[in-house]
Amino acid sequence: MNYLPTRKEEEMSNIIDPLDDKIIRILQSNSRKSFVEIADEIRLSESAVRRRVKHLIDSGIIKRFTIELESSNKTSAIALISVTSTADTSIVSSNLMKLSGVDVIYEITGQYDIAAIIVAPTIAEINNYIDDVRKIEGVSDTNTVIILKTMR
Repeated sequence: MNYLPTRKEEEMSNIIDPLDDKIIRILQSNSRKSFVEIADEIRLSESAVRRRVKHLIDSGIIKRFTIELESSNKTSAIALISVTSTADTSIVSSNLMKLSGVDVIYEITGQYDIAAIIVAPTIAEINNYIDDVRKIEGVSDTNTVIILKTMR
């Protein structure tokens, strides 16, 4: 007889417990940390950490492991973007992601509809990228701030 999990059990499988949260925080600060090192830090066995990470990946909680480049050779800005009332925000967001220099898009609440993180080697290039943002159909207004310092 095959066992099929109930809907409640499927929902429960995506709940992050305090140990999963600790593992996620450790991996966010250093995704190269070994399972043995993580296990020592949170007082679990290596196999338990491995199983938990596999579950976090399989359930989609962890989507990918990535690297962060040294930031002294780049300039970043936050572009706050208003979308016209007749435009579909999701379509505008998708079109923005296709532009050079756009690193991340957030659909947000408040005065603006979208926040875009723009990255380039110089402020002049940031300005060029913002000009490209303003040309996207559905964009009605932008407000850009340069990021001076990032702390994690």
